[in-house]
Amino acid sequence: METTSDDPGRSLRRTVYLLLAVTALASAAGRIMSVRATTGETPMLSANDRSRWCTIAALVDHGSYQIDEVIEQKHERTKRRHWYTIDMVRHRGPDGREHFYSSKPPLLPTLLAGEYWLIRKALGLNITQHPFYVMRLMLVVTNVGLLAVYFWLMGGIVERYGKTDWGRLLCYGVVTWGTFLTTFAVTLNNHLPAAVSVLVAVALGLAIQEERLRSIWAFLGAGLAAGFSVANELPALAFLMLFAIWMFRLSPRKTLLGYLPGVVIVAAAFVGTNYLAHDTWKAPYAHRQDGPVLGELAGETVRNLAEGTISEALRKELAEKNQPVSAASEISKTHGPQRWMLWDKEEQKRLALVVDGNRIQVRSWDNWYEYEKSYWLDPKGIDQGEESRWAYAIHALLGHHGIFSLTPIWLMSLCGVVLCLRRPRGELWVLAVAGLTLTGVCLAFYVGRPLQDRNYGGVSCGFRWLFWLIPLWTALLLPACDQVASSRFGRRLVYLALAVSIFSASYAALNPWSHPWLYSFWSFLGWLPT
Repeated sequence: METTSDDPGRSLRRTVYLLLAVTALASAAGRIMSVRATTGETPMLSANDRSRWCTIAALVDHGSYQIDEVIEQKHERTKRRHWYTIDMVRHRGPDGREHFYSSKPPLLPTLLAGEYWLIRKALGLNITQHPFYVMRLMLVVTNVGLLAVYFWLMGGIVERYGKTDWGRLLCYGVVTWGTFLTTFAVTLNNHLPAAVSVLVAVALGLAIQEERLRSIWAFLGAGLAAGFSVANELPALAFLMLFAIWMFRLSPRKTLLGYLPGVVIVAAAFVGTNYLAHDTWKAPYAHRQDGPVLGELAGETVRNLAEGTISEALRKELAEKNQPVSAASEISKTHGPQRWMLWDKEEQKRLALVVDGNRIQVRSWDNWYEYEKSYWLDPKGIDQGEESRWAYAIHALLGHHGIFSLTPIWLMSLCGVVLCLRRPRGELWVLAVAGLTLTGVCLAFYVGRPLQDRNYGGVSCGFRWLFWLIPLWTALLLPACDQVASSRFGRRLVYLALAVSIFSASYAALNPWSHPWLYSFWSFLGWLPT
């Protein structure tokens, strides 16, 4: 709804928006300036953000995506490898030797490496020598900056599409204090950039729909934003496709000439940085199983594998299959029931030897997560994954990581979806369809993942896989909040839902890489395995 200058509550609402935004941004900045690892050496809070910081440091300080030197650094006082991370992969580099790399997509760290480069050139600060100065400064510039953009854009949507003063103010209270996006402001992560990208695309899409913006540059901006959301959250590919359909219905020509090139630019940057980092187009998470079969060995060599030895016969047979190995080679049993790893230290080459009946398949090594002392060979606790898909779905919605149990304000978003769909093609009808579809598709995607991926996002304050959908859920609060604005009982229920949501977001405000309060409480009661 377009607000007018004679709206008597507009000025007061804008003042309240500003106060809420300023307090939330100041709170985020204050938490960032005091953030510190539990061991005290750096502001890095988990293996997840350390992985990205390692790439940033390696690019600027060593001119490479290889993080070997970074992770081996030891703190001068504690003697700990305080940069070490479990979120890394190992594979051969351009020099023919194996190296460690961050397992995170390299586009975002590459962009942030530019920010660190400027800080190093302008202030002379080295990130490994002055981690608190450099990292906190970058977090303030990046995360608080992104939050400011998020608050500004959401303020425009709330003001335009809200119908009542109470509904608008309540919704903006959720924007600034009631979601996990502000919780994640104190750490380097992909969720906040993804959510802001989705919001930028949505804001441009709504403006194009209402013909407030119709230039090809608006379509280009929407394509860049939608593409960047996918670069940070792979399931956002569904959002990108739905958004493309929306834009095409509004203007086929400008979609092809603006939106599509914007997506292609981001896709090229994503794939290009991945190729620069790993010498392959495939992202690290696509390298989690053996490669193609290179040949087969005779069955009599099975006994040699069981003994963990490389006989001359086995060595000769490998050479005949164009897979020669040096005398420095070793064989070790892997996690598979009939699978061994051949590791040639001299040639820095690995092969997977898999027993298949009476023969042995020789496969190229393509499981980058499988290396000596890799955490992912024997994950602990919640990283082991939820065995029951039904239990996983219930906990993701209503349980210890529940979208609705931790942040019940999103129940109002469900009501908003129903209200939008019952009305004939209203202003937010497209968002209602998109929000409902994407939430269902993404939940189904994660519930259907293999056991090791059904881990609720690891040690995290919430079901972080869906945080990028928060802009859509927030916009869909508006019709529901406006509906209950005149009901005293309804408002009280919404206040309660907001209070619980703010509590959940604040519980992990100093470290979002910690369990939700419900998970911790249920563990205390003995309901969950320790």
